[in-house]
Amino acid sequence: MPNMSLTRNEMPVQEPNVRNKNFKEVALGYTEEQAIDEAKRCLGCKNKPCSTGCPVQIDIPAFIAQVAEGNFEEAYKVITKSSSLPAVCGRVCPQETQCESKCVRGKKGEPVAIGRLERFVADWHNAQPAAEIEKPAPNGHKAAIIGSGPSGLTCAGDLAKKGYDVTVYEALHIAGGVLSYGIPEFRLPKSIVQKEIEGLKALGVNVETNTVVGKTVSVDELMQNEGFESVFIGSGAGLPRFMNIPGENLNGVYSANEFLTRINLMKAYLPDSSTPIQAGKTAVIVGGGNVAMDAARCAKRLGANVYIVYRRTENELPARAEEVEHAKEEGIIFKFLTNPTEIKSSENGWVSSIVCQEMELSEPDASGRAKPVPKEGAFFEIEADCVIMAIGTSPNPLIKSTTEGLDTQKWGGIIADEDGKTSKEGVYAGGDAVTGAATVILAMGAGKKAAAAMDEYMQNK
Repeated sequence: MPNMSLTRNEMPVQEPNVRNKNFKEVALGYTEEQAIDEAKRCLGCKNKPCSTGCPVQIDIPAFIAQVAEGNFEEAYKVITKSSSLPAVCGRVCPQETQCESKCVRGKKGEPVAIGRLERFVADWHNAQPAAEIEKPAPNGHKAAIIGSGPSGLTCAGDLAKKGYDVTVYEALHIAGGVLSYGIPEFRLPKSIVQKEIEGLKALGVNVETNTVVGKTVSVDELMQNEGFESVFIGSGAGLPRFMNIPGENLNGVYSANEFLTRINLMKAYLPDSSTPIQAGKTAVIVGGGNVAMDAARCAKRLGANVYIVYRRTENELPARAEEVEHAKEEGIIFKFLTNPTEIKSSENGWVSSIVCQEMELSEPDASGRAKPVPKEGAFFEIEADCVIMAIGTSPNPLIKSTTEGLDTQKWGGIIADEDGKTSKEGVYAGGDAVTGAATVILAMGAGKKAAAAMDEYMQNK
């Protein structure tokens, strides 16, 4: 019997005043009973509008139908035909603007909780005894992947499934890219990321960490000396942006990238950390995206009183609604229509306060959002000893500067067509290295398209 309830099954979560003091996962996941009940809300539409909203084209009605019958392993098999990272996607995908936005049930009530069901299926599978993964027969071709973030891992997984000899090169000491260094433990446990990577290794993917392509080895050397027929660049967008306001070089000012990397990779929040990080008594986070929410919620867990300042209103916030809601529940204070103009110093060279100007909205700008303009003379000050800049990132210029014949945008993004093909023969690119900072699932979609194009290229050489 279908479940015609207009509301979805709520996701169990840690209480806000408990979770804002620890780094354990906030969302606790569905029980089997909740998952089956939620799956029965799916109408199994033949035209699959939800799948059209998925960048990696998961057959969503098919996997949900298996969940409704209690066939969780079969559901997992359906998902993994299209996605190499189901446990990750179930947690960090913006489902509300993608698959769930297309769900027919959402026209009269709430859409089916597709993301929660994907997470349930992946977690159920990962809790079972590990089954032996059958490696595909080698096809005699080699491909290199630069970067082990979502686009690189997806590209690697799809190529490995077709029998390619795939090596992933990662600059850091741990694979996972932004999944490891950028997204906090309370949103995406690192054990889950590593579990997904181990699954790719079992398929035959080689992962070389501590390898900075552009310094350790160049793209040309990989192709000319190492025998790789095709290379995918998924090196992300790890170069932080700043506002260039007075005081930005003071002690206590961080880029969100540094702040989150030190917390996520270096476990700077642990009492015995050899590289501790200070969030101070009061931290101000500048920005309104998911990264800003992550930084703010981490600072809260380090014991700070936390403000988020954003130059537009709540309606224009680019962060996921769920992340904003969680941040508010955890006691983070939002200052909208607020733009920093100066960071002031204490006598010893540390941040003492941040000067802000009130803003108002006028006509839409190039982004389509209302443009913020300053209110003349409307300034105020927030006392703070930590400021975190979360206003975006751009690609690191290292690969561009060391790869001849690779065309890039003025702002640093690699120029690639919709299949990831670049100006350099045999070289493909995708994810944040092409688009600038975007979502995990869009990066995965780019990696998937590039893998198909690389396969065609290598087979027809």
